[in-house]
Amino acid sequence: MTPSTPSTPAGASPPEASPPDDARPRGRGIRWVRRSEALAIGGIAVAILLMVLAHVLPKELDWTVRSRNYPPLHATWMPRTGPGTPFAIATALLLLVVGERVARTWPWRRLLVASAVAAFAWMLCLALVDGWAGIADVLESDIEYLQTARQVDDVGATLREFVSRIPAGSEGQWPVHVAGHPPGALLTFVLLVRLGLGTGGAAGIVVMVLAASIPVAVMLTLRILGAERYARLAAPFLVAGPAAIWMAVSGDALFAAVAAWATCLLAAAATARRWWAGAALGVASGLLYGWCVFLSYGLLLLGVLAVGVLVAARAWRPLPWAVGGALVVVAAFAVGGFAWWEAYPVLVERYYAGIASERPYSYWVWANLAVLGFSAGPAAGAAVALAASRLRAIRDGGALGVLVVLAIAGIAMVLVADVSGMSKAEVERIWLPFVPWVLLGTALLPRWLRLPTFAVQLGTALLMQHIVFSQW
Repeated sequence: MTPSTPSTPAGASPPEASPPDDARPRGRGIRWVRRSEALAIGGIAVAILLMVLAHVLPKELDWTVRSRNYPPLHATWMPRTGPGTPFAIATALLLLVVGERVARTWPWRRLLVASAVAAFAWMLCLALVDGWAGIADVLESDIEYLQTARQVDDVGATLREFVSRIPAGSEGQWPVHVAGHPPGALLTFVLLVRLGLGTGGAAGIVVMVLAASIPVAVMLTLRILGAERYARLAAPFLVAGPAAIWMAVSGDALFAAVAAWATCLLAAAATARRWWAGAALGVASGLLYGWCVFLSYGLLLLGVLAVGVLVAARAWRPLPWAVGGALVVVAAFAVGGFAWWEAYPVLVERYYAGIASERPYSYWVWANLAVLGFSAGPAAGAAVALAASRLRAIRDGGALGVLVVLAIAGIAMVLVADVSGMSKAEVERIWLPFVPWVLLGTALLPRWLRLPTFAVQLGTALLMQHIVFSQW
């Protein structure tokens, strides 16, 4: 059985038109491969240097950066092992040995299933380093959504009073995470409670299952747009890496899953052959994108990714349908009593009235990128360098153009979020919806570098999970 070949979007050349990135052709090709090797190694080195400096400088220079005792992560130094340790190590070794071969050779559908299972297993093993508490206790924290969700018995009243309870010191003020997000985040957990999944353990498993679907959605997006080969090359990096530490049992992982499937549906809409199918898929995509904006204020930046999908597909037909779907969500919340545009300024005021005012922008504007190195892994440095070096491919189209435009969209979302000043610290979880798209650039790694780079990713995850403790 051989993998099926996706149809090619209108205006794009077939995947075979792009030369293999791991080949070593003569002449200019050899120079390009050597350049790619230098870019990849340099990108990883820069990422690691940023990670080291962001951790060492505050301690050595006595900077007050307000990130617990392991800057730049919002985490605590806590070396430990636990029940999940041997399973996490075994899973890492198995992924390292077979991951690349499976991604290249398995039939497509089987690969998608294997990717979801492997992603779930990786998250589960890492979480279980702290035993069952690593799953069950996180969402039970008093800063999270679940405790508040259990108290909601009138959704309409919750929406109507939501903005008035955002300010610090207000009557009945929301807990930190509830106040820091639009009500869609809280309502998602309200739904879990009403479905009988309102315990920390049950909600945690649901979050991990959804998070495990993210690699599937991202790979499907690439395949739909005619870039299956690059989806396969990026697959190991999408499935397993340090991000799994925060993907497991994090509300932001749930947000990332919704964003990934919204993007996949938009790609399907852009390549649909029948207008009605494109319209239906476009509306469905818009509904999910709209819901994303009510999960996290920062996910308004997904508009950059949506435009990237349409550029990659060379098709703008789904745009009005997607916008219409998103506006339905906006209108529904407004009718229910919550206006996003009224809430955001209130949130900004609370954000800067609290710890954000004590976190120096001059540090966090670059330390956030170091946090991305911890979360997405040092391979993110290589992914950024390689994608940025192939910008011309966007104009040329084809499978390579698809890959590059989506990777650049991921990078752009991170940069805009970073300079905004609304993401000072804690981006190991806040930027989870952007991480898979940034990591698409790993598909451009030269062949001999893929395995050692993947080993660095897995090693970083194992090390960080065993030496620091994060509350999410």
